[in-house]
Parts: sequence; C-alpha cells; structure tokens
Amino acid sequence: MSTPLPARRRFIGITAAAAALSLAPGALRLAHATSRPQPAQSINPITWRGVALGADAELRLYHPSPAFAQRLLHQALAEIHRLESLFSLYRHDSALAQLNRQGHLAHPPADLVRLLSESTHYSRLTGGAFDPSVQPLWNLYAQHFQQAGANPAGPAPRALQKALKRVGYQHIHISRSHIRLQQPGMALTLNGIAQGYITDRITDLLRAGGLPRALVDLGEIRGLDDQPGSAPWRVGLAWPDQPNQTHTTVAIHNQALATSGGYGTPLDPAGRHTHLFNPRTGHAQPRHRSVSVLGGTATMADALSTAFSNMPLADTAPLVQQLGLTAWFVLADGTVQIQGSPPPAQS
Repeated sequence: MSTPLPARRRFIGITAAAAALSLAPGALRLAHATSRPQPAQSINPITWRGVALGADAELRLYHPSPAFAQRLLHQALAEIHRLESLFSLYRHDSALAQLNRQGHLAHPPADLVRLLSESTHYSRLTGGAFDPSVQPLWNLYAQHFQQAGANPAGPAPRALQKALKRVGYQHIHISRSHIRLQQPGMALTLNGIAQGYITDRITDLLRAGGLPRALVDLGEIRGLDDQPGSAPWRVGLAWPDQPNQTHTTVAIHNQALATSGGYGTPLDPAGRHTHLFNPRTGHAQPRHRSVSVLGGTATMADALSTAFSNMPLADTAPLVQQLGLTAWFVLADGTVQIQGSPPPAQS
C-alpha cells in the first residue's frame, strides 16, 4: 500500500509590488502575499486560502467586478478539487491510487495521461534525476523508521536494492487508452510535479475566463499579469534553517517559481533522511539544501527543482541555459549559487 507524503513546509514568501494597482508592498512573510491598506480607488483582491495536495494554498484574483472574480474563484476551486481527485495519494479513490493498487488503469483521465507524459519528459531531460516511480522508496523508508529501534542509517542495503528494482520511469507505459506499470510492485507519486501542474491549469482557467491579474499559489507560485503596466509579484526565497528570513527576493511577471528542500519533510527523528529521493541510488539525502527554479511554467519549475536537488551543478547548468531558467542553490555549506540570468528586480 502506498503511504502518502506529508504536507510540505513552505519556503517561499510573496508580496505584491503592484504600483499599477496602487498596492504598497507589505512586509515579506512566509507563504502568503501581504500588503498595506490600499487606497479606496484601488482594486481589492478576492482572496481564498486553504490546502491543496497537502500544501498551504492561496488564490488572489484582481478584477474591477468582485462578483466576476468570485465566479471565477468558484470555478478555480472546483477545478482544484477535480484535479486533486486524480493525483492525490491521500485519497483512496483517486485515479493515481487506483493505478498504484492495480498496476494498470484503463481509460485513464486525460489530465493523468498528460501529467505522466510531462513527468517522463522531465525524467528523460534530467537523465532520471526526476522520476515519478520513487514511491516504493518512500514506502520503504516510512516503514523502516516506523519500527522501534530503527537503524538511524536507514534501510538495509539489501532492502534498498529490492526497492530500486521497482523504480524506473522507463517502465511506465502511457497511452490515451491505458496506463500500465510494467514492473511488479511499482507505484507512482506525483508530489514532485502535481502542484506545479495544477498551478498552471488554474492560471490557464483564470486567463481564459478574462481575469487580467492573479496570484496562484498552490504549493508552487505563478503570477498572472496580463494587465499592461502591472508591477510584478515579489517572491522571497527563505533560508533552509531560518524559514522566516529570506536570502533573495525575486520579481516574477507571468512566470512561475518552485522551491524544493529536503529539510521540510524529514523521514527520521534526526532529520538525516528526506522525501527527496535519488532514483539512481535510493538514498534520501539530497545534494543541496534547497533549490529554487524560476521558469515559464510551474510544472517545469516544480519538476526541475525536485530533480536539481540531486544533481551536480555541472549537470544542472546546461539545462538552466537550454531552458532559459534561473536557479538558486543553497549548497551544503550554506552559500547560495545562482545559475542563469537573475531577473533584473532581484535583490
């Protein structure tokens, strides 16, 4: 049985630097966008806060008509609920849970086919550093550390090798009519990409509905800014050991940002093992303390921040350049290294 991943802690803070909407930036704080009181003529956002796929979530919709924004908000929440019913490991009746139980799924939902196809695309792009089939590793580590007197070094090498035989994106067969896991005991998790995918789908829904400006924060962040002259969102990247303090502030304008850090979800009491598994070795100790990726879509940023957590900088640099990304790495020694071209508003 697949064990769901616990809710991840948040290491991104957001403020609205929206001069065009008469919003004075407020104090940067973790996970939520804040602003000082606005002049009467400015647009007050319709705001929702809750939980999506186990993470704190927030939507801010800006439109002159509150009723219009409210209708779009209801549509967005319904879509979040629908997509959660496909991708969640928490829900016994989700399409993903059914696939993991059965090892195959006939007539799969189109969104599951699309997301798994994107997942395997990023698996190939990163040479397997991103792999949605690492759920057997999560199950192994979870079961190991639930035992009294568990070896703090982690599962035994023999058990780890047995679990690794059930890991490999190459063994996922995907078609419009059928999804099949081709190795016995395989199981998938979309926790490294689903939040980004849902963020993109909600952003697309709001744009198609006629909304000119929104903040979509569903575990990963995307700013919608189709209003001419609108100022960007300012996003703070937090230090791993001091989540209320930021090491960098980045402006995003029709872009997405995702951060991965193993420190947020330790699997053992000492915090030595995390949910960021290396699909090649099975180890649960990522190379970097945190990785943030800024890109054109939240799906891409989510998948690559996950993959980059276990990749050497020499291997990430060509991908950052090829895809036009910016990436921030908090290294093991606590220093920050940037790859790509930092946005001009960074501070």
